[in-house]
Amino acid sequence: MKIKIFQNDEQLYNEIKNHIISEIRELPSFNLGLATGSTPEKLYLKLIEAYTSKEFDPSSIKTFNLDEYIGLEESHEASYHYYMQTKLFQHIPFKGSHVPKSTGNPEENVKEYNKLLEENPIDLQILGIGSNGHIAFNEPNTSFLETVHIATLTEKTIIDNSRFFNSIEEVPKTAITMGLKNIMNAKKIILIATGLNKADAIFKTVKGEVTEKVPASILQQHPNVTIYLDSEAASKL
Repeated sequence: MKIKIFQNDEQLYNEIKNHIISEIRELPSFNLGLATGSTPEKLYLKLIEAYTSKEFDPSSIKTFNLDEYIGLEESHEASYHYYMQTKLFQHIPFKGSHVPKSTGNPEENVKEYNKLLEENPIDLQILGIGSNGHIAFNEPNTSFLETVHIATLTEKTIIDNSRFFNSIEEVPKTAITMGLKNIMNAKKIILIATGLNKADAIFKTVKGEVTEKVPASILQQHPNVTIYLDSEAASKL
């Protein structure tokens, strides 16, 4: 694991943007794994700026999102389809953009997304991390061998994510998510964490034992992970 710590968000997200662009330029076609939530928002603004100033060509890039709530219409403002459309996809014309389906038959959607990932190996996966160490919707005690599956959200995750909804009752209880095996299959991984509320999870991810109780701890076993932190998220290292 490479750990990079920054004193301000401007430096942090500029560095991540430059890292991503340098990876994109190395390959004639590129499969980019994307995340949602508050952490990557500033990164997506940086990528939009970079595209506008012609720093990279998106025409050979396909994107694949980690997860999506089950049961939310794609037009719902808290859905990850809506998030990605408004924060990135409507600004950058990627070759293809894929988010797990939120409606229809969940089991069929799982099979379909697993097949898609098998056919399109991820070159670089962007990750955030939950305060309980979850990545995507792989909650504590999820098997490291899971592929795409239907996840039941923990009470902690529901509370954490309720800020994106009008009330906690509106937060879906299940989601479709890449499994930890899918994530570990990515050739390279970038994990981003900011804020004091992520410090415990980062300590356990980097210096704790590799355990399914802390899903992100599996990243210790990946050959190419870079963790980008602000000083608060890094405060317990």
